[in-house]
Amino acid sequence: MIPAIMPMYKINPMAKDATTKSKTGTRDRINQRIRQRDKATLTKIVDLADDVAGCAFKGRDIRVDIPTRTRSNTIWNKKRGILQMGDAKSQRELFNLNQAKQFMQTMLHGNSIKELINAQKTLSLRGMFYKGLHTIQGTKSEKTFDGQDESDSILEDLEVGLGALREELHVYAKKRGTMVGNITIVDSGDEIDCRRMGSGGYAVPSITEPDIIQFKKCEAKFVLHVEKDTVWGRFNEDRFWEKHNCILTEGSGQPPRGMRRLLRRLNEELGLPIYCLLDCDPWGHYIFSVIKQGSISLAFESERLAIPSAKFIGVRAMDYARCQLSDDVQIKLNDNDTKRAREIAAYPWFQGNKGWQKEISQMMQNGFKMEVESLITKDISYVTEEYVPERLKKKDWLD
Repeated sequence: MIPAIMPMYKINPMAKDATTKSKTGTRDRINQRIRQRDKATLTKIVDLADDVAGCAFKGRDIRVDIPTRTRSNTIWNKKRGILQMGDAKSQRELFNLNQAKQFMQTMLHGNSIKELINAQKTLSLRGMFYKGLHTIQGTKSEKTFDGQDESDSILEDLEVGLGALREELHVYAKKRGTMVGNITIVDSGDEIDCRRMGSGGYAVPSITEPDIIQFKKCEAKFVLHVEKDTVWGRFNEDRFWEKHNCILTEGSGQPPRGMRRLLRRLNEELGLPIYCLLDCDPWGHYIFSVIKQGSISLAFESERLAIPSAKFIGVRAMDYARCQLSDDVQIKLNDNDTKRAREIAAYPWFQGNKGWQKEISQMMQNGFKMEVESLITKDISYVTEEYVPERLKKKDWLD
């Protein structure tokens, strides 16, 4: 019997060859785009070095100008609904004792990036910290970086100073975030069917640019983004994405840039609405603010990360009474929570929004915050079978 059924599973050599050629062609196109991108980035780095050398040869102050990444240099573009960086710049001079170390760190990381591009390799943020870490010559214990925070900050300075994305600098962050749903993508030439990702889902990489990820086939009507993987697991196990024809994502708290960029692309390129299910607390509100308008520290990235049309569907302060939840779900607001809530309410993009002012005020009056998981007290699948479907059906959300 075995020989009789064997031909049914025999692979057509011509079909296999065509598939191989197709994958090879896709990877070749991707590699070509990456080479072009790398060439442009190298030119920017060389120009930066030439400017520094030019100052030295002409007897001028040796310095670099870096756009200021502070709240005072952040502009709220009400018409576009995003945060943008202003024109203010700060100078880093080699012969200024207060600025010399940062000048050195900037040049050090610039050289490391040049080496990475030439070698066609990448490093993590942690890896970049260690690559540039050493004891400064002529000292006994002075290090180039006191910690990774210093290193990360310099890398962000280089991004905005060069006008290049971190991904273009061959630097990536830790992977954080998951996706499942009715979409097929191509990741670095490999086709990924996100309908068949099991209980773990597709791990979203830190680089989600079109050079790396392309959308091949999408049947989904919207994206539901949840705050934590525990909530995502409930939605995935209940096959919410299949029943409601959507894509389900999570960002493990505040979503990293890779996830935010992917959400922006799903919204911008495929026209998919983005709905956010986050905790009812100042931190959940802040996460939504970052997804929708962008962040102050990364205002220079808002053009590619912010999603002005994103909606907040819950959890809401009114849900304690509306959903008839028990006192067990209450988590008392502490002083830090109250302070943060007032700060968020004062954001320009929330100040003129009656819905958000009412929401934050109601939470403060309640005196407690709530997690999405609190809805489990109603029923294990209450959030997937009743809460979210009802919010979507009634278009009950905050802009």
